[in-house]
Amino acid sequence: MAAAAQNGLGRAGPLVLARMITAVISTAIPLVLARALDLAEYGSYKQIFLIAQTLYLVLPFGMVQGLYYFVPRTERRRPLYGTTFAFLAVGAVLSVALVAFGADAAAHAFSNPDLVRFKWYIAMYLVGMLGSAPLEISLTAEGQTGRAACVYLVSDTLRAAVMVVPVLLGFGLTGVMVALAGFAGLRMAVSLVWLLRQSHGPLFERRVLNEQLRYAAPFGASVLLARPTQYLHQYAISALVAPQLFALYAVGCFQLPVVDLLYTPTSEVLMVQLGELEKQGRLERAAGVFRAAAGRLAYFFVPLSVLLFCVAPELIGALFGAKFLGATPIFRVSVLGILLSILPLDGALRSRNFTRHIFWAAVLKALVMLPLVYFGVRELGLMGGILSWAAGESFGKLALGFRLREALSPRDRRVAWREVIPWSELGISAVGAGGGAAAALLAKAGLIAVGLGPVGGFWHRALPLAIDSLAFGATYLCGLRILGVNPLSLLVKRRARAPVASPA
Repeated sequence: MAAAAQNGLGRAGPLVLARMITAVISTAIPLVLARALDLAEYGSYKQIFLIAQTLYLVLPFGMVQGLYYFVPRTERRRPLYGTTFAFLAVGAVLSVALVAFGADAAAHAFSNPDLVRFKWYIAMYLVGMLGSAPLEISLTAEGQTGRAACVYLVSDTLRAAVMVVPVLLGFGLTGVMVALAGFAGLRMAVSLVWLLRQSHGPLFERRVLNEQLRYAAPFGASVLLARPTQYLHQYAISALVAPQLFALYAVGCFQLPVVDLLYTPTSEVLMVQLGELEKQGRLERAAGVFRAAAGRLAYFFVPLSVLLFCVAPELIGALFGAKFLGATPIFRVSVLGILLSILPLDGALRSRNFTRHIFWAAVLKALVMLPLVYFGVRELGLMGGILSWAAGESFGKLALGFRLREALSPRDRRVAWREVIPWSELGISAVGAGGGAAAALLAKAGLIAVGLGPVGGFWHRALPLAIDSLAFGATYLCGLRILGVNPLSLLVKRRARAPVASPA
């Protein structure tokens, strides 16, 4: 079982490596824009992509994600891709209509006329991105993780360039939107040519479409609820404050691309592997595979969350500038959400066709989130927005986890929680992160004593950030070694705590 789990996680290696490279490049986008644009224009940029991202995630209605379920289970893949593209074409038309007719209302609600000025560029961007959505997912589902990694690398690098270069050349937000519309169109053309030429069989089958719709409908409905609910706090803040203040809130919600870096490829490969185990009739290994994936994520996400909480003012000051230091309390709450990504619950449930439960969990989450955001923002303003998000996301994870054991259980028995939850890895990473936090805080106190802190020039912020992070990292890695975990092994495979001999 351990060998199978390590093999499955190892298949995510090319995707993780590609995301590591593009994460560094992609992180530069908000940093450059925050420094090059004034607060109002940066706030407009964040509001534009808040709307675009919501529509991009909702309109596929689960059809694209359904490829993770269907592709490993069939040899006739061309009809899957053809019906998926046909469905996305409908979504693209709908996106144009929503943006064209809804831009005026959004501009009025957000007190931001830029949403009307850029509406056609937003629409073109959405059409291209929806039309290219299946590309990396299909390659990953086919087991071609190396090719998927290359596509991620090229696409994300080009996207970062078209967002940053126009600003550096002085074309401002207008240049960014024009370049993004062109990038999305090129990506869609490449996706259509590649996928439809690399697969075989008829382009469209009604039976395949019906099967996809039956699978996607509950999951798509859950996305329709979950994604707007997830961004509800940002919409509420946008309607409450001017774009300048929303820019501050958006920086507080900024997250290093940890999801794309580790969670997403690990979850994707987990879904494919669980599908293969089901096909082979070996579901008794499913719980071990899930636990191995979650344990590996714990070793990264627990220390990352604690580190970012400790160095929040130094990080915000170094990356965005001193004018954004007011976002530090919001940022500290948002980074705690990284801990919710340790368990890839949605991927596990989708791979086992538990999409109906995902839908009902999304319904419950929406019912909880609506009053939380309403009263949180009304009573506490910006801090109420981020606190309501944290509480709602935590409840959503609990709702998803309710059916996890059933999804991972073979027919003859029900797995126990100890077979699913990586308690050992969580404990080891928490102890190591606690030691790292103590070391970082001691280093921070010493630096403040000699006059180095988050206020001042760039080096007054960057140097403490580097020293605090090094102190944390060195202490954490030493803690892992003391507790029996080889840190280097985490980069290539999961290695559990060293076994202890039972007493005679």
